[in-house]
Amino acid sequence: MGTNEMESYAVERPAVKRKVKGFWMDKTEVTNEQFAAFVEATGYVTVAEREVDWEELKLQLPPNTPKPEEELLQPGSLVFSPPAHAVPLDDISQWWKWVTGANWRHPEGPESSIQGRENHPVVHVAYEDAEAYAAWAGKRLPTEAEWEFAAKGGRAHQRYAWGEEFRPNEVYMANTFQGKFPHQNESTDGFSGTAPVKSFPPNDFGLYDMIGNVWELTSDWYDAISFARIAGNAPPLDSSINLCYNPSNPYALEKVIKGGSFLCADDYCINYRPSARQSQAIDSGTSNIGFRCVKDIE
Repeated sequence: MGTNEMESYAVERPAVKRKVKGFWMDKTEVTNEQFAAFVEATGYVTVAEREVDWEELKLQLPPNTPKPEEELLQPGSLVFSPPAHAVPLDDISQWWKWVTGANWRHPEGPESSIQGRENHPVVHVAYEDAEAYAAWAGKRLPTEAEWEFAAKGGRAHQRYAWGEEFRPNEVYMANTFQGKFPHQNESTDGFSGTAPVKSFPPNDFGLYDMIGNVWELTSDWYDAISFARIAGNAPPLDSSINLCYNPSNPYALEKVIKGGSFLCADDYCINYRPSARQSQAIDSGTSNIGFRCVKDIE
């Protein structure tokens, strides 16, 4: 797991050895059509569709954070909203906007829909939404180790899920961002947002879109230095204090997400690699995070 390449992020280093038991994995990310079947069968309501509970929300914020105005505490989600011009890349509020009414049914807000996008990955799902779907399907979410093992497709020491070159023979192998992030997406891979699953070639294990399209949730709590701990270069995480460790967001409860998304760009992030990893708060989703499931071999 992880990498020793310096053209990577510190949270991925150093490379460490891990073992996983055999498992089955969904060939694709869970689609809007599949998630709709779950909702129809169970009546499930996602986190983004529920009323916001301020008492619960403030537990993940710095002490004494003032309560926002009521109009800001309405159901919604984070939507990628590209600016019209170049902006500083150290301020994500320039391209991420909280949109009231955005959820899996309405990916860009109340006026949008998933009609015609039934085969796109479902987005705006929080961790408990993904867990609920997995349980209904008789499956579970993958661990980070399982996910990375599967994404590499047997290519344990290669940079990408398909080899060493990002575009072998000038062929796009994943749905990422081409152009100047975040304002100028040239979409030369054919897509400016999510793509239908199976739009790009599978890896050597027959899995589609392990890289790009949408980030994928795993069941592991996020630890920014987990590989350093495994390698013996840092003390064990004291889970009695916090289940996860993220120095840039110390109050949040976060899970590991893997694989990058349609927003990964050469000039902003290079997370379109199996070893790449980021964190995601368990109580929210975005327009570029989805999931797929695994099942134990009986």
